[in-house]
Amino acid sequence: MQRPVRFEHTRFLGDKRTQLVYDLDEWDDKPVIDEIVAAETGLSFGPDTLAEARNRGYHLARPGERRRHRAPRA
Repeated sequence: MQRPVRFEHTRFLGDKRTQLVYDLDEWDDKPVIDEIVAAETGLSFGPDTLAEARNRGYHLARPGERRRHRAPRA
């Protein structure tokens, strides 16, 4: 999948509403990523690793997994 323009240099994209992190190299469901970018609730991590995302409380998203949307804290 092609990475969104705003996150073109990141591999892991977090959704502040669901606390899920998406691996843009492995994720195939483009509408989910487009929704995150359109809602402006995307978050990148520094360093750009899954370990850093987990350190911040995010969980790796799996196809078909749904979580309740919450208001972003920041």
